[in-house]
Amino acid sequence: MMKNVISAVCVKCGAEHEATPDVTTCKKCGGILDIVYDYNYIKTQLTKEKLARREKSMWRYTELLPVTGESKSPKLRVGWSPMYNAQRLAEQIGIKSLYIKDDGINPTASLKDRASSMAVVKAEEAGKDTIACSSTGNAASSLAGNSAAAGFKTYIFVPERAPKGKVAQLMMFGATVISVKGSYEDTFRLSAEAIDRWGWYNRNAAINPYLIEGKKTVALEIAEQLDWKMPDYLAISVGDGCTIGGVWKGLKDLYSIGFIDKLPRLISVQAEGCYPINKAFAENRPLEHMDENTIADSIAVGVPRNPDKALRAIRESNGIAINVSDEEILAAMRTLGRTCGVFAEPAGAAGTAGLIKAVKQGLIKSDATVVSVVTGNGLKDVANAIKAAGEPICIPPDMGMLIDAFKAAKK
Repeated sequence: MMKNVISAVCVKCGAEHEATPDVTTCKKCGGILDIVYDYNYIKTQLTKEKLARREKSMWRYTELLPVTGESKSPKLRVGWSPMYNAQRLAEQIGIKSLYIKDDGINPTASLKDRASSMAVVKAEEAGKDTIACSSTGNAASSLAGNSAAAGFKTYIFVPERAPKGKVAQLMMFGATVISVKGSYEDTFRLSAEAIDRWGWYNRNAAINPYLIEGKKTVALEIAEQLDWKMPDYLAISVGDGCTIGGVWKGLKDLYSIGFIDKLPRLISVQAEGCYPINKAFAENRPLEHMDENTIADSIAVGVPRNPDKALRAIRESNGIAINVSDEEILAAMRTLGRTCGVFAEPAGAAGTAGLIKAVKQGLIKSDATVVSVVTGNGLKDVANAIKAAGEPICIPPDMGMLIDAFKAAKK
């Protein structure tokens, strides 16, 4: 029994459900569910002093997570990723302060480990031995790795455009990988049908309300690492909508228990080649399908499955929605590497690309403090990393040719 959880409530029709381990969508209208907490109870159980003595992982926030006391601890250490004071980059961009939260150092090199770690715990609570999902890459590799460590079987559905680095991870972790010749929407649909047919535990974050609770821990860490002094803005790349929805949920949790006294504005960043959530927000219209034309495969989601929570997060935070080109993403990858030593994949650098663009457009003032979340490591997509950084100098072992090469590079 979860004493800290009240129920699971539909974000569309408001129907209330018991928060059982296998709860997915609303039984009344099919809408996405939101886990509701008993903040008064949590206030009696959690203090900042208690947190200071705990293990440095996402599970230090147990009172704010939907798990029972009997749940086994996951095998991989997920969370408590570093947050760097990127003052040199802040000055280059033209803002007061900038912090880079590097979630690419998680076990399988992305923020998605937070959701997958939660999935393993909830699958155990539900009595399942097999977990499945569809993914553009990162959710898949994180599920495969976390499941392998915990002894679960996995079935992973990916669109055939998924980068080879991510597919290699899946195969190394022993997952059964189904590469679907189609879009992410086609991949998602096939995975949903397979999950229903064989009764696997559903790790699809846009369907399973518990996974966004894992993702929200990145926001809890940001607050604690800043000594509970919140920034003016928080920039995050957006695909399905689950991550930005989770970030906002975590921030509101902390505000509700009195750990923070300010909520930052969110910067929702999508690629110009695929921005259905930002388009719906900007035009205040229902979500429309878009093509998936961007190098940032992790956020190339033409039909987002969790737009309600994403749009709610942007609106409630008085946020900014900004779209960036692939060229701006590649430039942000170089900038992060050369000013912060942080290696980001395209989707991981998108948040920073959006921040840079928002400052240039005058949407963010020079006295602002901002946190930008890097959601995935650049080794996930080496081809685009080379495209961003360029090729090395290649010469025979000859000093004269080395000198000539240096001269040519300076021109």
